[in-house]
Amino acid sequence: MKTKTLLALALGAILIPSCGKKEDLPAINVGLIAELTGDLSVFGASCKNAAELKIAEIGERGGIDIGGKKYTLRLVIEDSQGTADQAVAAARRLVKEDTVVAIVGPNVSLGAVPVGDEAETAKVPMISPSSTAPKTTLDARSGQPKQWVFRACFTDAWQGQVLAKFAGGYIRAKKAAVLYDPASEAPNIQAELFKQDFEKSGGQVVAFETCKSGETDFKAAFDRIKKAGPDVVFLPDYYVDVGRQLPQARKAGLTVPFLGSDNWGIADLLLKAAAANAEGAFYCAHYNPGARNEITGTFVAKYKKKFAGATPDDVAALTYDSFGLLEKALMASGKPDRQAVRDALAKIAEYDGVTGKLRFTEGSRDPIKSAVMMKIEAGKALFVTNIDPESK
Repeated sequence: MKTKTLLALALGAILIPSCGKKEDLPAINVGLIAELTGDLSVFGASCKNAAELKIAEIGERGGIDIGGKKYTLRLVIEDSQGTADQAVAAARRLVKEDTVVAIVGPNVSLGAVPVGDEAETAKVPMISPSSTAPKTTLDARSGQPKQWVFRACFTDAWQGQVLAKFAGGYIRAKKAAVLYDPASEAPNIQAELFKQDFEKSGGQVVAFETCKSGETDFKAAFDRIKKAGPDVVFLPDYYVDVGRQLPQARKAGLTVPFLGSDNWGIADLLLKAAAANAEGAFYCAHYNPGARNEITGTFVAKYKKKFAGATPDDVAALTYDSFGLLEKALMASGKPDRQAVRDALAKIAEYDGVTGKLRFTEGSRDPIKSAVMMKIEAGKALFVTNIDPESK
């Protein structure tokens, strides 16, 4: 059963200028595919919140000007249920039934990669807020960039370098261990790339252990890791699994620092599950909600006001930036059709977003941008440092 929301109907007059009537503005359908149910539903909720916030802001400004004509945006929301099959089915409905001009989402790579293939075939622009897998924007056969698929986040190729550099530099680790789910798209890629980059920088991966998503007993794996004597343990699985892994790792006697990827993104839930066992752990994030700049500060304040004081997580910030990129492309497109919007997206060279400055080189669909390292300390996720592409 599909989950679909026509947000324009819910927002009512907020989507039209104060000087006009609702029927005066033609509407453009924009699709959103989010993980609203399933194990990663917190990602989907954050994504939906940020999308609603951005669409409402555009409405409050009187709509969007495209080729000298004002339009309102109607957000059509589909639930991927956190699975590849449902994500693809959602994309097909948005393309064929709702004739959307563009799709934002999915967030997680297991859905974003096949939906990217679907978008390429259907020739509809797609922007994934947080899928870091290289395959999201690359054609599997040619290895060349897809023409219709973009993203707002950094890629795992860059994240692997960031994590290896942080482990060897900040933590001063010489030996690392890894535990990951090889069947999960992003954790698998992140584990492999971290190993590659850590060893390239002179480090040694002394244990490379695997597990399954949803598994509850990691004792044997952590016993082997403890015996290998690492200086740091990298856990790239999603927060739902890491919340179970950290307590067992501590019970196995591992006292070295733990390192996580952007899959840890929902720090509050990870802390709730792992409690004091997460203390002192580091993880890579897409932005710092406490950053002292106007763009980020304004976004965080608006989000908190609209959603009962909740601090926007990485997925919320990246979704907001994804709609910012789409808004910029729509205004530059000259007409609200898929080809024109795709061409305008491909011409964006730079965008100042909530998650920092996004720079696109010609022909690339992946932004060059900074990564943020956070540390869990005294039960909170605190900013440690930014790692910029220029510093690699």
